[in-house]
Amino acid sequence: MMAFPAPCTIINIIMETEVATRYWHALADGRLQCDLCPRHCRLHEGQRGMCFVRRRLDDTIKLVSYGRSSGFCVDPIEKKPLHHFLPGSAVLSFGTAGCNLACKYCQNWDISRSRNIDTLGDAAGPAQLARAAVELDCRSVAFTYNDPVIFLEYAVDVATACRERGLRTVAVTAGYIDAEPRVEFFKAMDAANVDLKGFTETFYRKTCGARLAPVLETLEYIRHETSTWLELTTLLIHGYNDSDAELHALTGWVIEHLGADVPMHFTAFRPDWKMRDVPPTPSTALLRARKIAMANGLRYVYTGNIYDRVASSTFCHHCGVLLIERDWYQVERWGLDPRGRCATCNASLPGCFEALPGHFGARRIPVRLSEVGTQSTRLTNRIRPARWPRTTPSKEFMLVSKAAAERDRPVQVGTISGDQIPGPPVLPS
Repeated sequence: MMAFPAPCTIINIIMETEVATRYWHALADGRLQCDLCPRHCRLHEGQRGMCFVRRRLDDTIKLVSYGRSSGFCVDPIEKKPLHHFLPGSAVLSFGTAGCNLACKYCQNWDISRSRNIDTLGDAAGPAQLARAAVELDCRSVAFTYNDPVIFLEYAVDVATACRERGLRTVAVTAGYIDAEPRVEFFKAMDAANVDLKGFTETFYRKTCGARLAPVLETLEYIRHETSTWLELTTLLIHGYNDSDAELHALTGWVIEHLGADVPMHFTAFRPDWKMRDVPPTPSTALLRARKIAMANGLRYVYTGNIYDRVASSTFCHHCGVLLIERDWYQVERWGLDPRGRCATCNASLPGCFEALPGHFGARRIPVRLSEVGTQSTRLTNRIRPARWPRTTPSKEFMLVSKAAAERDRPVQVGTISGDQIPGPPVLPS
C-alpha cells in the first residue's frame, strides 16, 4: 500500500497518485499491452488506455488516479443495488474518473467519460477512507459511480484497510476484466453487483462498446470460485434489450450457470448522455421481466427506478411470507431471525445478514473526508436516523391489489401495486 501525503490537495498529490501496475506486457513492436481488461490497449509512451486512468509512463503502465476521487457519499446499501447484503445499512460510496466501457446511456457519463483531471477533486488514502467509514457509522465501502476494475490497485488497498477495521467492501462493476486480475480484484471484495447489460453480443458491441462473453466468464468465476456475495442488475431499454426472447435467454442462463438464489434486479432506463431521444422504460416492461425471471426459476427478482413495494421486497422462497419490506430504499419490516432464516418456517435466506437490520433509511449524504475527522459528530448525527424497521408489515403493505396478486405468486400479507401510492423522485444509483 502506498504512503499517502498530507494534506491531500490536487496540487501536491499529482505525482504521488501515479503508481505502477502489474497487469501488462511488452510487445515486439515496442508498445506495452495492458492486460487488465479484454480491451488490451496497446500503448506508446505517454498514451492512456481507453479507461483514461491507466497510462504508459517511463516504460511501464501506471495508474494515475490512485487516492483520488470524484466525490464521497453515504448511501443506503439498497441503492447499489444490494438487497441481500447487510440490509438497511449505510455504505460510504465513491468513484474516480474514466471507464473501460462506453455505454451510450451512462447516467454517470460526466464521471465515466471525463477526460478532465479536475473531475478528481477529492482525495483520500486507503487508511483515511476506512477510518472515515467507521466514524460515519458505515458498515461497508462501495466502489461505484464508475467501474472500480480500472483502479484495481487503489480499490484493493482500500479493501485491505477496510478489513483491518471490520468493514466490508462492495464492487459495483460491469465485470469486464481479464482472468488473472479478476482473481486479485474479487478476492478483495465482500460483495459485488455486476451489470449484466444485455444478453446479445450485438447489444454489448453497439451500445456498450464491449463484449458479452468476458462478462459471463466473470459471473461464473465470482459465483463458483470466490466467497464474494453476488447480485445482478440489468437496466432495460425498450426496444434494445427487453424482448421476451432475450429475457428468457438471460434468466435461463442465470439459472443454469449461477443458480436460483442469485438476486436479479431489473431497473428502468432514463434518457441520458447519447440516448436522450429514447423514451424511459415503462414499469410494465420491468414487471414483465420479473415475471419471466420468476417463471424460469429465479427466486429473488426485484425492480428498480420505479415504485413498487412488492417487487422491491423480499419473500421467503419456501413459505411465501414477507421477510424484508422495502419502501424505496427504506427497510420497513424485518422477518428474519438472528441467523438470517425465515422466522416463520426456518428456511434460510441466501445472503449476508446481521442479527438486526440497519436503519439508515433512504437518504443520500455527500461528505468531504477532510471534514470527518474534525466534524465527525455533526456528520454522524446527520447519518443516524431515529426509526428502526418494524417486525410486522406496514398498513400500506396490507392493502390488497388484485393486479399485483395476479401478476405475482401468492403471499401471506397481501400486496400493493406501484401505481396506487406515489413515491419520491427517482434517485440515481
